[in-house]
Amino acid sequence: MDEKPKSIWKKSWTGWSGFLLSSVLVFAIVETIGWLAGADAGLTMSIAGILIVVSSVMVFGACLFRWLFSWRNFKRFLFAFACFATLIALTYAEEDWRGWHAWNQFKHEWEAKDEKFNFASVVPPPVPDDQNFAMVPIWVESIEAEYGTNVTRQWYGKKLTEQERAKLVDRLQMSLTAGYSDGPADGHGSWEKASLTDLKPWQNYYRTLAATTNLFPVAPQPQTPAQDVLLALSKYDPAIEELRQAGQLPYSRFPLNYGEQPPAGILLPHLAVLKRCSMVLQLRAIAELQNGESEKALDDVKLSLRLIDSIRTESFLISHLVRIAMLQITLQPIWEGLAEHKWSDAQLAALEMELAKLDLLEDYKLAMRGEMGLQGGNIDYLIHPRQELPDMGFESGGSPPPRFISSLIPTGWFYQNRLNCARMMVEFYIPLTDVNQHTVSPAAVRHADGVMAAEITKRTTPFNVLEKMLLPALGNAVKKFAYAQSSVDLARVAIALERYRLAHGEFPESLDTLAPQFMEKIPHDVIGGGPFHYRRTSDGQFVLYSVGWNERDDGGVVETKVVGVTDRKSRNPIWDISQGDWVWRYPQK
Repeated sequence: MDEKPKSIWKKSWTGWSGFLLSSVLVFAIVETIGWLAGADAGLTMSIAGILIVVSSVMVFGACLFRWLFSWRNFKRFLFAFACFATLIALTYAEEDWRGWHAWNQFKHEWEAKDEKFNFASVVPPPVPDDQNFAMVPIWVESIEAEYGTNVTRQWYGKKLTEQERAKLVDRLQMSLTAGYSDGPADGHGSWEKASLTDLKPWQNYYRTLAATTNLFPVAPQPQTPAQDVLLALSKYDPAIEELRQAGQLPYSRFPLNYGEQPPAGILLPHLAVLKRCSMVLQLRAIAELQNGESEKALDDVKLSLRLIDSIRTESFLISHLVRIAMLQITLQPIWEGLAEHKWSDAQLAALEMELAKLDLLEDYKLAMRGEMGLQGGNIDYLIHPRQELPDMGFESGGSPPPRFISSLIPTGWFYQNRLNCARMMVEFYIPLTDVNQHTVSPAAVRHADGVMAAEITKRTTPFNVLEKMLLPALGNAVKKFAYAQSSVDLARVAIALERYRLAHGEFPESLDTLAPQFMEKIPHDVIGGGPFHYRRTSDGQFVLYSVGWNERDDGGVVETKVVGVTDRKSRNPIWDISQGDWVWRYPQK
């Protein structure tokens, strides 16, 4: 009865109790050693934690190993594992079939309506090289010289040697300025804000630049601003004439690598070159008008329109947005020639004929179908090989899943994402322009954007994660197309008004008198389909306008907003196409 209590040190500490005790001892020993050595407390705690985790894994592994070596337990384990693997396989099979079935059912339904979803369907057909504007030597050699063989080898069909490439000259390296300069801040006109281009600052810019560089030729003594600008830009005369000759070819298809995988990686090196050329042609044409050379100005405007047309068949949204930017650049000399009555009747008729060829509302549908084809091609690429998913670029940001996780995604989930992307395009965005009626409904665009916003802001699921990443802001794109088409239509009506003025000495009382003598048919407002608003002003000019994106007649008022900084003291207001009217007007006399 007088048995003494056993000491805890003589107790058998085995199993989890022994493990806990050893963990505490390990932690205490490591902390003590760290304290004696003067080590950082966080470091010693991290080391102790790592040792405990490692020992935990070892203990768990030992227990599992011991448990599995029981034949009875091992059979149980195999049965449970087989059930679990079967469940996983059935889940994958069901998800893959469900996604594949939903996508193919949707695709067949819309293919019956003559809609196409594969990327190959939006690739422009090949054209003969000897009739292709994009394959003339100035294009092939300039692109190759600027970007290198590894980027643009498809332009030649072979890899050039360094010696061959060294002989190439980039004749399309056109720029109005030296380096990254925007040129004189007060030298740019804007037809949207009814301001003419002032060539005097450009003259001063080139003459001042000549003191430090020979990039642009200048005369020993100042000439007129127009003459000095034309002399400075004469360095591009040979390249421009070569482009003009090439522009007579009937086709244009740039040799882009449409077989690139993924399609998101297709390079478009020609777009920046085209835009730079249009800027040079704009300033040249304006200087030619001011120098009394309206026929040369007409040739440069027509060449700029040919450059715009050279990428019309491309199915990339960005290509058409660049076309729209080039169009606004090209309208400036047309507007200035009208404002200052520089064009003859024959030249005006030629300009109207060229502008009448532009149908930006139809081009919008091509761009949207191209965007849908790119989305589908990118998603198809993601399915095989799946491990490339983390390397993809996405339109709207977002983080792709880790490489290991992406390899476990069921194929059916990719089909569900493709269905959601395509559904938004065919049901909401592609129909936003009515080509037959020549109209765009801002209300329909707002509805489509609302549906899109609801789609991408709702809870993220495996079925919409790529939809959030791949679908860009399409509502803003259709607004730009509508504005561009309205700009073209306003310019055509303004040309007819100028032709009437040349014939009668004044602008007409109404637009109805223009057809059919001065234009075959008067275009209507793309917003709402009503007639353009027109009135003569007291100074003998006129105001011509569309009701604009807000669908309200604001009396020909232009709204501007301040964006960007032109210098450290001022900001540059631009036309806000979301507000006010879309107006064609001239400076007050």
